[in-house]
Amino acid sequence: MCISTGEAAFSGTMVYSGRQHHRVHGLVHVLGYRNTAVNLADGPNAMLLHLPTRQLTPQHFLSVGRAADILDRMVAAVEQVAATADGIAWMSVEPQSVQVFDHDVYTVLLADDPRAVLAALWRVPPHRRPDLDPDLLDFYAEHFPDHTIAVCCFDNADAQRAKPLLLWYPPLDPDRLTVPALDSHTGKAPDLDAAVPVDHWVLFSTDQAPSDWGAPVVYPGDMRHRLRAFLPTAVVGRHYGRGQTLPNGDFTISHRDLLTGGLDRIERLPPARR
Repeated sequence: MCISTGEAAFSGTMVYSGRQHHRVHGLVHVLGYRNTAVNLADGPNAMLLHLPTRQLTPQHFLSVGRAADILDRMVAAVEQVAATADGIAWMSVEPQSVQVFDHDVYTVLLADDPRAVLAALWRVPPHRRPDLDPDLLDFYAEHFPDHTIAVCCFDNADAQRAKPLLLWYPPLDPDRLTVPALDSHTGKAPDLDAAVPVDHWVLFSTDQAPSDWGAPVVYPGDMRHRLRAFLPTAVVGRHYGRGQTLPNGDFTISHRDLLTGGLDRIERLPPARR
């Protein structure tokens, strides 16, 4: 459930998107992402995430600290009530422009223009520096012109011990929650006509829901207040797997459908064809 720059196997993916009114930052979306990665490439690898925002900096990445099981707790909250999806809808540069920083086990490159990433790769430590196909970056530039691209570089040893990625951002569309889920693990651009296997928990939240909405999430008592301010009180979610395949694309739901509890309205959204 992601794009990698080299051959890799990803399993047990958990993704989360939440709509939150933060007392300092206002209305934001929060993305959580975690999987188990097996790097099958000869050298370093990276996963690419396209994020629906034009305002992303290293400061938007949140450290989970000792709370590395945040997404596991969300899954545990909804596991008893989540149903397997069986009717999902189909919806038809300059180098200085790239921010490079370390976050957990990753060296992350953030770019408004994906084609600028190649010129900034020298800033990634050699043991994490992937071999990037320019055609893959062209794909993102063509299909996601309004997004920020995060290239999360890792080496073989790091992949197994990564904590979940957690970040917040001002969304392009506050009333639609979307998690990146395009799939291609070969280093090439994804096949938009393919049906791809799924092994994912997809989780959503909103702080505008009534008190009896969703499944309450229990967090550690010693969680830092700054982190807790970005996390939901309750979540809803669904597991996609058990030999299932879906059209290649992202998962998305409107805020209105999320409030009504309509998880059957989660859609699989491909990028616009150009």
